[in-house]
Amino acid sequence: MKFTEKYSRLFQLLLPSPLSIALLLSLVTIIIAAIFTNTQNHSDQNYLITLLEYWERGLWNNGLMVFALQMMLMLVLGHILAMSPFVSKFIDRISIYATNNARAAALVCFSTMVVALFNWGLGLIFGAIIARNIGEKANREGFALNYPLIGAAGYSCLMVWHGGISGSSTTKVAEKGHLTSLMEGILPADKLLELPSTIPFSETVFSSMNIVASTAVLTLIPLLMYLVGKTSSGTNLSRLATKEVELKESIAPAGAEKIDYSVFTTKIVGLIILLYLGLKISQTPDFSKFTFITPNLINLSLLGLGFFFHKNIVGFLKATEQAIGGASGILIQFPLYFGIMGIMKESGMVNILSNFFVSHSTTTSFPIFTLFSAGIVNVFVPSGGGQWAIQGPIIIQAAESLQTSLPKSIMALAYGDQLTNMLQPFWALPLLGITKLKAKEILPYTLMMMLVGGAIYISVLLLF
Repeated sequence: MKFTEKYSRLFQLLLPSPLSIALLLSLVTIIIAAIFTNTQNHSDQNYLITLLEYWERGLWNNGLMVFALQMMLMLVLGHILAMSPFVSKFIDRISIYATNNARAAALVCFSTMVVALFNWGLGLIFGAIIARNIGEKANREGFALNYPLIGAAGYSCLMVWHGGISGSSTTKVAEKGHLTSLMEGILPADKLLELPSTIPFSETVFSSMNIVASTAVLTLIPLLMYLVGKTSSGTNLSRLATKEVELKESIAPAGAEKIDYSVFTTKIVGLIILLYLGLKISQTPDFSKFTFITPNLINLSLLGLGFFFHKNIVGFLKATEQAIGGASGILIQFPLYFGIMGIMKESGMVNILSNFFVSHSTTTSFPIFTLFSAGIVNVFVPSGGGQWAIQGPIIIQAAESLQTSLPKSIMALAYGDQLTNMLQPFWALPLLGITKLKAKEILPYTLMMMLVGGAIYISVLLLF
């Protein structure tokens, strides 16, 4: 444990808040661009102003702002669904099978990763709630439980999310015209025409490579947690002695307020949305390619499920208030990452970096190189959407130059991004708040998961 305590302190010393990192990266990008991309020999002052204009255009890029809102809604709506009575009851039912330390670790890990493959925001809160639930169960029933191990198992969802149907890069490339929009101003017009209009889920998330990778992770990581649980001892659960009790309304609703408290309001609205979704999906051409899966469809399904499974409008709004806080980082940081992309795109930095990739890679090594570089970038840009905005254009151009598989390259980025979430505790903050754990307590186990997961993802990239 001493190593992980030192590691945790090192992270605190070397890495400021994600917002500070985004600001520092913006400044560093401007400095690097000023030094290496002034091909027109402008004066330093004039070129600096030009770079700031590039930054401003990227900051408020209309298409990317839509992307930011889509990702925020994906997190918020997933969080809202996780706090519904239906999900709470589901967690209570499956927690019954957590009868010892090893079973609890495997159960939390497997169920959390399965949920995260559907939606990462839902998986993140689901993992935190089930870990806390099982901790309270062990405290009541008096059986030994390694609570930090259970907390780490609840965080395992962030190691599979980008390979699921809510992954930032995979959902965006599935939208028609996204690749062309992203690469406009980077690739010449004739090369833009060669880009596919869309890369459907059948080539990314539901490709044979990703199915094998996801199956291996869903099998081996819970097994790892089970084996660690078999050999680890229980920990102090006194931090869970008191359970928060929700205060119920004592005043009966009157007049129009009855709509807000009626169970029928949310059920009817949710059912209408879900029935419409079913009709829309059934009428989609090329159904087998899963072309119907887009960020908007995922968010609409989460909205429908959120309404349907919440008791009433009041409960839905209370969950919304709690969920919005978790999206504050995306709201502020995404535009800053878009500004960085604006500088890289218009100054020519994307071309410089993609040429570096091409000159140092082969079709075999490029996906591995992409995985490692994505993992490093994720430490500093702990957001799949922000990372896609910055690194996506580089990977697309390099993949096109090397004539290597673009869907495979995108999945390599997804694997690298999700892998080092086990190293970077930023997204663990909601879980740590709910479980009352500390980052240094779960890090020994998340690092184990990262090593096993890394071996799996590298293997599939080499085999396929």
